[in-house]
Amino acid sequence: MSKKKNKQHQEMKEKNQKNNSQGRDENLEDNQAEAEIVERQKQEYQDLWNRYLRLQAEFDNYRKRSLQEKAEFIKFANQGLISELIGILDNFELSIKYADQKNDFKLMHQGVDMIIKQLHTLLKSKGLEKIKTIGENFNPHQHDALEIIEDQDVEADTVVEELQPGYLLSGRILRPAKVKVAKPKEAKKEAEKQENKETKKEKEEQSKEEDKEVEE
Repeated sequence: MSKKKNKQHQEMKEKNQKNNSQGRDENLEDNQAEAEIVERQKQEYQDLWNRYLRLQAEFDNYRKRSLQEKAEFIKFANQGLISELIGILDNFELSIKYADQKNDFKLMHQGVDMIIKQLHTLLKSKGLEKIKTIGENFNPHQHDALEIIEDQDVEADTVVEELQPGYLLSGRILRPAKVKVAKPKEAKKEAEKQENKETKKEKEEQSKEEDKEVEE
């Protein structure tokens, strides 16, 4: 009986040792698998970080090139226009030279008139358009009224004289035209009446404020 127990005890011991050995092997395999996963994740992170650094460097280079190209564009943006203006300037100088040689004011006038036409043609090709004035209805967006007169022959506010030309550039106001405007008599009187009302109202309000200050 004793021998049988010893045998059973020995078998149990060997079985436990075997199980422990298998457990250690499994733990070792699990640790190795975890280590491989961690190493792979580290490598992926390093690859992503290196890619980010490359992209950042490429973006910085792109931004620097863009700024440089923009500066160059601004610097030479008007090169074509200036080249065309130089030709007109040459004609202007030649006109003065020939007029001086001939001592002919009429010749100079003709030369200047020709150059003005050239200049207007050039600017028109670039989108410049002169604002219409004389005979047009007054437009506060395009006309700057420097003087207003009364005229019984007009039915609405009408531009009667251009004091300084105005221009549109591709449809946008570049400079409003300075003009003299004629108002119908009735309209002018009504405007003056409204202005007198506003002035009178302001004076009354000012007088009330002064009386209030005295009472206080």
